[in-house]
Amino acid sequence: MRGLELCKTHDVTIVISDWMMPGMNGPEFCHAFRQLDREGYGYFILLTSKGESREVAAGLNSGADDFLIKPFVFGELKARLRAGERIVEMHSQLVQKNKIVNQALDTIRTLYDSVQSDLVEARRLQASLVREKHVDYANSAVSMMLHPSGHVGGDLVGQFAVDDDVIGVYSLDVSGHGVASALMAARLAGYLSGLSPSQNIALVDQGDGSYAARDPSDTAALLNETLLRELETDHYCTMALAIVDTKTGKVTCTQAGHPHPLIRRADGSTEAIGVGGMPIGLLPSAAFESFEFEIGAGDAVVLFSDGLTEAENPSGEQLEEVGLENLLSKHSELTGTDLLDKLYESLQEFCQRDDFTDDVSALVFEMKSHGAALQA
Repeated sequence: MRGLELCKTHDVTIVISDWMMPGMNGPEFCHAFRQLDREGYGYFILLTSKGESREVAAGLNSGADDFLIKPFVFGELKARLRAGERIVEMHSQLVQKNKIVNQALDTIRTLYDSVQSDLVEARRLQASLVREKHVDYANSAVSMMLHPSGHVGGDLVGQFAVDDDVIGVYSLDVSGHGVASALMAARLAGYLSGLSPSQNIALVDQGDGSYAARDPSDTAALLNETLLRELETDHYCTMALAIVDTKTGKVTCTQAGHPHPLIRRADGSTEAIGVGGMPIGLLPSAAFESFEFEIGAGDAVVLFSDGLTEAENPSGEQLEEVGLENLLSKHSELTGTDLLDKLYESLQEFCQRDDFTDDVSALVFEMKSHGAALQA
């Protein structure tokens, strides 16, 4: 049919076709027209003397947009043509807008892929802040666990050696989540670096090449002053910092708004310690306190973020500190990374999920043997 051939080679936007034609009737022509590879929409009007609903339905099923019953007046045809023009124009505008939307989506997808790639790399970099999950010393050991809730998070755990007998351990939790919190956590890691004693804010240069531990409360105060002076941010952090003398078993600790540290004794019993305190980076006049306690052979000190104790099960119940204490007592035969792995596994079972809405981190300092007892 010549009309169909013209539609193949020309951008025909409106077709007026009779129903009864030689070789191909109107519905067949309409169906073939709809099968053409067209960029825009074509509006199809059938002219027919058939006004029964069955014939109208057959024409609509073939793809027709409108009908005109013969005989018709020119004004009616003109109105139908104007309606068709509006439909074609609306479709053209919609196609253009869809192109713009698709281009924007492609741009967003490219940006998203780039951000995702950066976040994956950021996660690797953050994991490198905790270079080793387990560190052995002469008569003690430190094990660490860090699980961000997203690609990156604001939790941080770490350790550093003051000298052969004194070890520092800490747990930090920056407010919020995501990249900003992770950047602040990375900055804090620099202030408590175990690789560069001269840059570690928790150490004091003795002038002879050696370093001594600063009182943890003074470290918290100095860190508070530094953050308020140098960082223009609304974020703050909580911290538990402990200095352990492995010769005597004496532990000096400060708790700046962080969850109470726990002691798991060699007999499996647990106890919470600490005096609370203000978070770091909120108030310039915040005061911090240190407290002391002793540990012996087989004892362990557990520092952790509230992402662990505030994790909720499907009923909305939190694990809480008593739940963590129960887990520590229940698995008293486990130590080091085995203990931390079991704690994380137990938390997943409690919450009945594999991921969490807050970062989960913990550190376990274990006294293998008592230095003073060894000397005796």
